Amino acid sequence: MYLSVPRLGLIFNDGKELSLKTALSIQKRLENSAYELVTASSSGGMVGFATPDKHMRTLGYNACVPEGFDSSMKLAIVLGGDGTVLSAARQTAPIGVPILTINTGHLGFLAETYLPDLDRAIQQVLLEKWEIEERSSLVVSVMRGDQRRWEALCLNEMALHREPLTSMCHFEISIGRHAPVDISADGVILSTPTGSTAYSLSAGGPVITPDCPVLQLTPIAPHSLASRALVFSDLEPVTVFPATPERLMMVVDGTAGCYVWPEDRVLIRKSNHPVRFVRLSDHEFFQVLRNKLGWGLPHVAKPNRN
Repeated sequence: MYLSVPRLGLIFNDGKELSLKTALSIQKRLENSAYELVTASSSGGMVGFATPDKHMRTLGYNACVPEGFDSSMKLAIVLGGDGTVLSAARQTAPIGVPILTINTGHLGFLAETYLPDLDRAIQQVLLEKWEIEERSSLVVSVMRGDQRRWEALCLNEMALHREPLTSMCHFEISIGRHAPVDISADGVILSTPTGSTAYSLSAGGPVITPDCPVLQLTPIAPHSLASRALVFSDLEPVTVFPATPERLMMVVDGTAGCYVWPEDRVLIRKSNHPVRFVRLSDHEFFQVLRNKLGWGLPHVAKPNRN
């Protein structure tokens, strides 16, 4: 009887020496194991920014899946910082492969573990002592009429904003069946709960726990005291019409984007492919907020009740 060999993926930032060195170490560690290892550069998920002289990415989001990767993989190990994780999410979510994120960068907000614990993490993978946490993702499409001009998968946020040295913009935004709203601002951010601790947080939006089935709309420097962040069901598709004569810049997760022209519209909808994170232990979200962003730390002037 033929028994198939279990397969693992390895996605790493090949532009960083530490990530590359760690990838080679993991390859050697797994050489004598009963696993087949398929490697890929995280650059395949970094769509980049499409300029007027660069071809628009008309391909669907499935185009980011690396060669050799498929749904039969147990999981993919991701080496790098948060940018690498966002890239790897585009590469793995369409085929449902879970990712184990090992931080070799700086903040590591999306990291499950760190290099000092690498050996323990690999051992848990081989013993299959891990669970999966799903995070919602979005499909962001730029449409002109019925034509899809650009598309990418999004884990954190879509930001649509004015170019430098241009004036404030107007955005007409339609959320599901609700009446369209008009926002005057430098830009707007549409984020997932995972993205609520990223750009949206810097723009004054609330932190949302990952298990909430919602999306968040946050204006950037709004020209009205009435314009505030809005949280709504993630079942509602969102369409943003740029009601301004100048082109706008759209950036998705910081590693993908394009110009949006007055005749375009941006369509955002919840993806059918969540990003699946491997958890080696209980993932306590408030503890991550405390450790990474300093949320809920005791105040130095808090009185002693003893």
